[in-house]
Amino acid sequence: MKIGRFAGVTDTGRRRMRNEDALVVRPPLFAVADGMGGARAGEIAARLAADALEAARADAAGEEGIAALIEDANRRIWERSLADPATAGMGTTVTAALVDEQAERVALGHVGDSRAYLLRGDVLAQLSTDHSLVAELVQSGVLTPEEAERHPQRSAITRALGTDAAVEVEVQTVPAELGDLFLLCSDGLSVMLGDDEIAAAIEDAGREPQAAGEALVRAANAHGGEDNITVVLFELVEGEPEARPPEIAAPQAEHEPTATADDVRTHGAGSGGRLASLALIAAVLVLGLLGLYWGISR
Repeated sequence: MKIGRFAGVTDTGRRRMRNEDALVVRPPLFAVADGMGGARAGEIAARLAADALEAARADAAGEEGIAALIEDANRRIWERSLADPATAGMGTTVTAALVDEQAERVALGHVGDSRAYLLRGDVLAQLSTDHSLVAELVQSGVLTPEEAERHPQRSAITRALGTDAAVEVEVQTVPAELGDLFLLCSDGLSVMLGDDEIAAAIEDAGREPQAAGEALVRAANAHGGEDNITVVLFELVEGEPEARPPEIAAPQAEHEPTATADDVRTHGAGSGGRLASLALIAAVLVLGLLGLYWGISR
């Protein structure tokens, strides 16, 4: 089993002035972060979380590995907020998936109310539990799920990265099956669309991650786009796992903009783009040699 197609799409939405979400699409690691805080602090917190995850080594594995990565992200945000008064109190959600292709399992770690879903067959299941006020009220029986969807405090979270020196990361392991499609998203999607609407948008897009991601963003905006919308999708297919470099990716500078759909799409290019470039170079060299030979023979 191996990771097949994957994609990430992020959008500011209809109501916000800027995008404070960040995403990571670096197989075998995928993540979504939704920042919070005054000025641009939420954007900084989300970007710091993404940087910490992008700097992960390929030997990170399992629940311990994903928890350690998220705890390191928490430390980076906390230390930055102490050093820079302008970012005091900033924080971010994070939901991350680390795929173990050899063991055919996916480790999930999350803090906050960004979600992880699994579409298996024609059934969409929410894998993560929101760390939010309304989720706790539902669990305690004070609210029904329907009441929670309309509650004015539905976006109030009870746990976040960077707001304390230590954080409790919720982790789980999901045994994978061929054809599984995983979705990670910020609440800008899940507040706007119900599970049935999310599943329908993915199916209507033929389960192709890039098309499905764009369809989900369009649907969330059509329903009001009240928050930033970020989605990451990846599928598991038959085949041998690809070799990974020791480091999944070098961290980006924190001032870099959040990745866009176009930015992420390049990660799916694989070796095809490199082969095309090599072929072009080879053609230029051959033409140059032929020209040299023609000049000498004359």
